[in-house]
Amino acid sequence: MSYTAGQYDVIVIGAGHAGCEAALAAARMGCETLLLTINLDMVAFMPCNPSIGGPAKGHVVREIDALGGEMGRNIDKTYIQLRMLNTGKGPAVHALRAQADKFLYQHTMKETIEKTDHLTLRQGMVETLIVEDGVCKGVVTKTGAAYYGKAVVLTTGTYLRGKIIMGELMYESGPNNQQPAVKLSEDLRKHGLELVRFKTGTPPRVHEDTIDFSKTTIQPGDEKPKFFSYDTTEEVPNQLPCWLTYTSEQTHQIINDNLHRAPMFSGAIEGTGPRYCPSIEDKIVRFSDKPKHQIFLEPEGRNTKEYYVQGLSTSMPEDVQLSILRSIPGLEKVEMMRTGYAIEYDAVIPTQLMPSLETKVVENLFTAGQINGTSGYEEAAGQGIMAGINAARKVLGKEPVILDRSEAYIGVLIDDLVTKGTSEPYRLLTSRAEYRLLLRHDNADLRLTQIGYDIGLIPEGRYQRYLDKVARVNEEIERLKMTKTKPTPEVQQLLQSLGSAELNNSVDLLSLLRRPEITYDHIHSISPSPVELTEDMKEQVEIQVKYSGYIEKQLAQVERLRKMEKKRIPDDIIYEDIHGIATEAKQKLAKIRPISIGQASRISGVTPADISILLVHLEHYNKVIASRG
Repeated sequence: MSYTAGQYDVIVIGAGHAGCEAALAAARMGCETLLLTINLDMVAFMPCNPSIGGPAKGHVVREIDALGGEMGRNIDKTYIQLRMLNTGKGPAVHALRAQADKFLYQHTMKETIEKTDHLTLRQGMVETLIVEDGVCKGVVTKTGAAYYGKAVVLTTGTYLRGKIIMGELMYESGPNNQQPAVKLSEDLRKHGLELVRFKTGTPPRVHEDTIDFSKTTIQPGDEKPKFFSYDTTEEVPNQLPCWLTYTSEQTHQIINDNLHRAPMFSGAIEGTGPRYCPSIEDKIVRFSDKPKHQIFLEPEGRNTKEYYVQGLSTSMPEDVQLSILRSIPGLEKVEMMRTGYAIEYDAVIPTQLMPSLETKVVENLFTAGQINGTSGYEEAAGQGIMAGINAARKVLGKEPVILDRSEAYIGVLIDDLVTKGTSEPYRLLTSRAEYRLLLRHDNADLRLTQIGYDIGLIPEGRYQRYLDKVARVNEEIERLKMTKTKPTPEVQQLLQSLGSAELNNSVDLLSLLRRPEITYDHIHSISPSPVELTEDMKEQVEIQVKYSGYIEKQLAQVERLRKMEKKRIPDDIIYEDIHGIATEAKQKLAKIRPISIGQASRISGVTPADISILLVHLEHYNKVIASRG
């Protein structure tokens, strides 16, 4: 028997990285929000690597922050190390990565949630949805508590029919030996959602005191760290290093000798695993000619002896895992504190979603995170904030917010999922974004703060700081354009010291800054700005000036794309009736039901010829509708 336990605007199921962002966004937009989780001690838990960021992923964290989300602020309060990656390359691929104090990270996020107005955090396992006439009206927990809501967001991570696998040992479980959600998976199928089986894994954890660090290479954090959040001003003192080592010939021999006990090769694992984060046994088999693989030893926090063995994800039996560990330089006498494992789980096929992340099958039901077939905390959080925003806007009677591919990596991520689907756990990569130069780590605020402010997630004070930054950057670029410098002895000496051609006559500072060897600081030494600029502002001036030609080309491409995105496709189009479109294209279009010509053109199996015919059909369709009006 169930009983009515409460009425809410938005109900979020699951308090992982997607659920936290979804619930906070909805509550901050003024919706009475309920966040339900199987275990209150697991809010924002990191079941795998204790880190946030990296290539593409770090960009997403900055975008979440620019929209008014929490992940960036939370990691800035709880990191133990910060490093900017790819600094030897161009700004499009610069990426911030943080090692987290994983316990402090989750406790700090939980505290934020508990202090947020309009947000109720409660423990409970959801087993069924309340669906009436194809509309989701709420959820029912294992204890019979029925919570009613105007919109429901599912962020169940890897808990749906979760199964842990270690060698010959298999048992039903969520990550880290938590309860799995079995009945909810069955209920989703009952309501018409198609599910797929995926797999992910995690490495063993080892005891710090049993590591011989003298045989490893230190990996320190940056001396002057940059932050994920635009709100952060103070750094956390005393960063902790990570350590680099490698697998050995003996490691590879142990794995090859025990492949018959490896579940992924014995057929025990059904689910498809992540291509870009393979297990160590998969790496050894696939890259058999490679003599060694990198292994990073990462502390899990300041107040624990546990170290995460990055690069050694495995589902081998426990005894084999210990042998593998002890074959690695620096780990010869190591003690294993937790065994690595693989976990299988159910995920929703994401082409069943609209770009708003609302399901096409059940109205007012949204999904976000690993349930949509993604991997990674950052991808989950990026979907979470968008699902929370759009669930709240649906409740408030407003149009959804949909980020396009030229606005954000989050836009690329969601568009890829809902348009192309995924046959394996999806990981965001910089190569997936065709407008990488526009979607940089440094300019997330310039791209998305206005949207965050308009929807009510960016407070007034921060918005005014953003406007001030934009104004100062633009003014300085204009000043550089209008200010000329003469070939004075000081200028010529500076240019000579930098290996740059000396001046023959006066030149504007903008042209000078375009030279590869000249930085903004050099320009500032020649002609200081009359207005005070922060390091962040100086960086923007330099990047916008140096890459202006490339940026303008990409903006022109975006404009062409926008024309395609503006050509909306009516909901009631019957693709089967359109003559000339290939059968495969008709089937894909009918299944995915794209909202625009732009989205239709990105569907696998839909050709340019199909798009041309569709455009002709739409023109005729619109004329018929206009004649009726």
